[in-house]
Amino acid sequence: MSESVILGTPLSASATKVMLLGSGELGKEVIIALQRLGVEVIAVDRYENAPGHQVAHRAYTIDMTDGEALKALVAKERPHLIVPEIEALNTDALADIEQAGISTIIPTVRAVQLTMNREGIRRLAAETLKLPTSPYAFARSEAELAARIDEGIGYPCFIKPTMSSSGKGQSRITQANEVKAAWDYAASGGRVNQGVVIVEGQIDFDFEITLLTIRAKNAAGEIQTDYCDPIGHRQERGDYVESWQPQAMTTAALKAAQAVAKSITDALGGLGLFGVELFVKGDQVWFSEVSPRPHDTGMVTMCSQRLNEFELHARAILGLPVDVSMTKPGASAVIYGGVDSENISYSGLEAALAIPNSEVRLFGKPAAFVHRRMGVALATANDVDEARANAKQAASLVKTRGN
Repeated sequence: MSESVILGTPLSASATKVMLLGSGELGKEVIIALQRLGVEVIAVDRYENAPGHQVAHRAYTIDMTDGEALKALVAKERPHLIVPEIEALNTDALADIEQAGISTIIPTVRAVQLTMNREGIRRLAAETLKLPTSPYAFARSEAELAARIDEGIGYPCFIKPTMSSSGKGQSRITQANEVKAAWDYAASGGRVNQGVVIVEGQIDFDFEITLLTIRAKNAAGEIQTDYCDPIGHRQERGDYVESWQPQAMTTAALKAAQAVAKSITDALGGLGLFGVELFVKGDQVWFSEVSPRPHDTGMVTMCSQRLNEFELHARAILGLPVDVSMTKPGASAVIYGGVDSENISYSGLEAALAIPNSEVRLFGKPAAFVHRRMGVALATANDVDEARANAKQAASLVKTRGN
């Protein structure tokens, strides 16, 4: 019989305290899931009034790459768990915090350090674990980038910062005269300029999936790995625009995907939900990336599963059992800002919500950009095609405008 999990009462001496580093739309949902389990939550972000700030018990705005500022805040709040939700963090400070015994980093300090940098995670996957990946190389100058492409990566290829999110700084190039622009864009588009980019060769695949993989304790207190049904997604500019669950694939491909996901998440360790991105062609599977936290494409689980990815993450990090069952095919479609403005307002919600089995989630971001995610439309149906069509229609009916 395992030792019982004990959770306290928020805003009291017994409180179980969790600090989120990064409090955007994904962090907001994690906060809500944690609060439903009676957890006291502190939301931290780089800008004021972030979505998670609006629902947490307390909110702070700091530069999370500033190690001293991060340590000072943790020393003040002394959370039991620290849950990084973004890549732009001072991981050396996190390591010091955990070593001092102040807080536990989710899922592990090493996982956060490796996954925040594409170089670290790609070398772990391809060179240490020998997982299948696209051909790749790293470059520290425009000239080195051109040389790496000419030496074997070839065209077309993808240029990415080693540290970025939501497709920022990523580009696909097809000829040599595009190298300079791709280098400049990658250097300026990363969350933190590391002076290094990754170039990946294009592989021939049928579709991409996100396999949400959860390391959680079962009723006996043993860590086990569970997988949600595969999530298909479509990207533009390196950022997802729609996702759906389940993605149809062969039994052999699904088993291969789960094997790859287990290998990489076992290597990272700890407890929590991981978003493992994979390329699939027939029965073949290639590793692409992994996030040690809920994934943007996984927002579809807010309508398709009994427990969404945020609830699964909350349960897992608290040492509680999970249930990954899907209830109905579902889809999500992004609602974009459409304008560069503050004081955004929305219309068309009554038409969007008249779509059968649809939902709309507006994130509450304080400012919009043309391609910034401001919300998501969700829909369920008897099959994925109908769910996708309804989600996209609902998203198209929501209009944004700046005041």
